[in-house]
Amino acid sequence: MSPEGILLGALKIGVVTSVGAQLIKTNLAHAGEVSGRYLGQNRYGKGEVGELVLIEGQQAVLLGRITEVNLPDRERTEISQDFAGTQAIDAIGFIRLLGSVHPSTLKVSAGVTSYPRLGDRVYSAPGSFISRIPSLISNGIDGEPPSVVLGLGYVSGDGGFPIAVTPEKLFGRHCAILGSTGGGKSWTTSKLIQECRRYRCKVVLIDATGEYRSLEGSDTSQYHLGSPLHLARESLEVAIPPTCFNETDFIALFQPSGKTQGPKLREAIKSLRLATLAPDIFPEGYVPKVNQSKGNYRRAMNRDGNGNRVGNPSLPFDPAMLVRQIVEECCFPTGPNNDMSRWGAASTELTYCSSLLTRIMSVMESPSLGSVFSPSEGLPSLVEHLDYFIESEKRLFRICLSSVGYEFNAREVIANAIGRLLLRRARDEVFRNRPLIVILDEAHNFLGKTLGGEDEVQNLDAFELIAKEGRKYGLNICLATQRPRDITEGVLSQMGTLLVHRLTNDRDREVVERACGELDRSAAAFLPNLKQGEVALVGVDFPIPVTIQMGRPSQPPKSDGPSFQGLWGAPAVPSPPGELENL
Repeated sequence: MSPEGILLGALKIGVVTSVGAQLIKTNLAHAGEVSGRYLGQNRYGKGEVGELVLIEGQQAVLLGRITEVNLPDRERTEISQDFAGTQAIDAIGFIRLLGSVHPSTLKVSAGVTSYPRLGDRVYSAPGSFISRIPSLISNGIDGEPPSVVLGLGYVSGDGGFPIAVTPEKLFGRHCAILGSTGGGKSWTTSKLIQECRRYRCKVVLIDATGEYRSLEGSDTSQYHLGSPLHLARESLEVAIPPTCFNETDFIALFQPSGKTQGPKLREAIKSLRLATLAPDIFPEGYVPKVNQSKGNYRRAMNRDGNGNRVGNPSLPFDPAMLVRQIVEECCFPTGPNNDMSRWGAASTELTYCSSLLTRIMSVMESPSLGSVFSPSEGLPSLVEHLDYFIESEKRLFRICLSSVGYEFNAREVIANAIGRLLLRRARDEVFRNRPLIVILDEAHNFLGKTLGGEDEVQNLDAFELIAKEGRKYGLNICLATQRPRDITEGVLSQMGTLLVHRLTNDRDREVVERACGELDRSAAAFLPNLKQGEVALVGVDFPIPVTIQMGRPSQPPKSDGPSFQGLWGAPAVPSPPGELENL
């Protein structure tokens, strides 16, 4: 395709009349026509707001978008109630420059290589060219065509030109799917997963609501925690062993308060780690301290460098013994007569820790955390199945969290533990030769969360760390959220590619603008007007925002709720006699 192939005489819409740094004015010769122009079976607006246009410059072809169309004051009388669209009107179009098109290779780049001159011609951009913008940005027309491409959909407003991108450009610098409720985020997520599954991918989907239970197939492994209201047909219940949690997670769950509870909780965890390292010395699973000798404690600490190992926040311990161990920690540091070889009797610190003990028991008995602290006997471990998935030829690993409640911040802590598990595998270079994409649904519920009181503040930052360092290990993240304003700007700025659906909240649009410099205000102005299923593709590798009508996934999500038509439309129960008369 040459410049002559994209600058079609039948698609000429006007000439340049004014040139500015970012804004071009043009006379639109066809703005008064009743309809646009058809070329084959494809319609072109030839001067409509939002339309992509090409400007034939002296040294390069410029790509722009029409942001406004109006008439000079002296010409407005030509538009009347009986205007039939049969006569030419002298309309003015305002074009925001987006980038430049190389005259020989047609490679698209951000910025303006040379400005047009007065009288240069303006054309509607052919749909065939718009559909190729992602590949022209990626490889140039002379490069070898990639063997792996993900089909997204079609050029918005025209169903004849499909758009596809490479996974490197879509996920290589992380990805975010943003949009208000009902804009089509779930369909876009399902479509991306469907396209990835056509190849030897590795995708972990953290399903917060259970709506992706429709993603079935021989290449898919589905698991759930607890008892979801809606289950996939082949989903398997699993447990998350407490060994997946570190000290930070337990502090976030138990939330110690005051100056006493935090130190006692940490000391208890440290003692239980020691009991795990020396089961022969502490056969009961905890370290007795109240009125006990310190001999066994010192002997266990001096064995095999245990004194340093017990400080490892990732070292496992038995949380079932935590209440008992805190009671043992609430004692005087020395025995009677200041005996340094023994611990003393129980102290008043136990009274200060009573609320902590109650909370620990409540957390461990909570149904939301049953998959962690009280799983059914014989329930398999999520860790084992995840490791098997990584080594197998399976392509999609879905874990459903819909039955995990928000009480005690259970859902946030469990999701954070899964993220940390993936990051730990990434740091071990497990994904070096087969990159893995983790898709986090309803990401605003999990990112940027800070738990705990004033004295014990804990950050649940596993997915933030994946966004910051996961790329170098072959671990990439794809966030899906309806509240971009709740995602920290530091995380959103790490997202190299944004798929932006309709955003009606001005704060959400501002966050997206700041996070992605390629999305200027003129492009953001169109976000509230996107139709359902339309998405603006922007990012580091896509300096030119492209509006896409996403294709229908073969396994659409099940975002089902109660059927008011079916339930409320049932025959009404007759009112008791005399009730209406008493109203």
